[in-house]
Amino acid sequence: MGKDVIIACDFAGKAQVIEFLEKFGDRKLFVKIGMELFYAEGPEIVREIKARGHKIFLDLKLHDIPNTVKKAMAVLSHLDVDITNLHAGGTKAMMEAALEGLTREDGTRPLLIAVTQLTSTNQERMEADLLIKEPIDKVVMHYAKNAAEAGLDGVVCSPLEAGKVHDLCGEKFLTITPGVRFADGDKGDQARVMTPAEAKKIGSDYIVVGRPITAAEDPVAAYDRCVAEFVD
Repeated sequence: MGKDVIIACDFAGKAQVIEFLEKFGDRKLFVKIGMELFYAEGPEIVREIKARGHKIFLDLKLHDIPNTVKKAMAVLSHLDVDITNLHAGGTKAMMEAALEGLTREDGTRPLLIAVTQLTSTNQERMEADLLIKEPIDKVVMHYAKNAAEAGLDGVVCSPLEAGKVHDLCGEKFLTITPGVRFADGDKGDQARVMTPAEAKKIGSDYIVVGRPITAAEDPVAAYDRCVAEFVD
């Protein structure tokens, strides 16, 4: 997979997401299905969007004891998604178990990536709420290294950390970066953000873009702008 823009389809239900996707006609997109949509519609929404020819990043951020995550990933492996994820904070043992569960009998599997720290987290919140006193940059790098050592394909991280993750874990270790906003856009609830052009320059492999596209007056034009800044 090369660089790509993943659209965060954070809609409340099937009708809204299908209406949004139909704005793009026959174009095949890379979309993120997160908790809101998945919990509303279940696995069938994944199957329907996949049947339309779109690539899917299933963003459920699993985090539990290793055996539970392994069994859950075995279930998700039957959905034909392209990327899925979990929290790196669940330990190497959990990530290794997840990888084992996700791998099908024929050896194939979706890409598995780990969330380091959410882009809504900053140093102050991490220290006050999580009692993690290390610098956030150091924490993200430690989690990324653990994910790489567990055999995962990459991490979700802020664009601010993508280049450093590649330096630590190698160029083939993927960086999927939310927290991307246009220079003239609203930051929303994201604390650590970057523009698509900046994310490209610093080395992000994929950017995840939600409201700047889905809430735009012209979503197709907003998506094309993202692609022009990040991919082209």
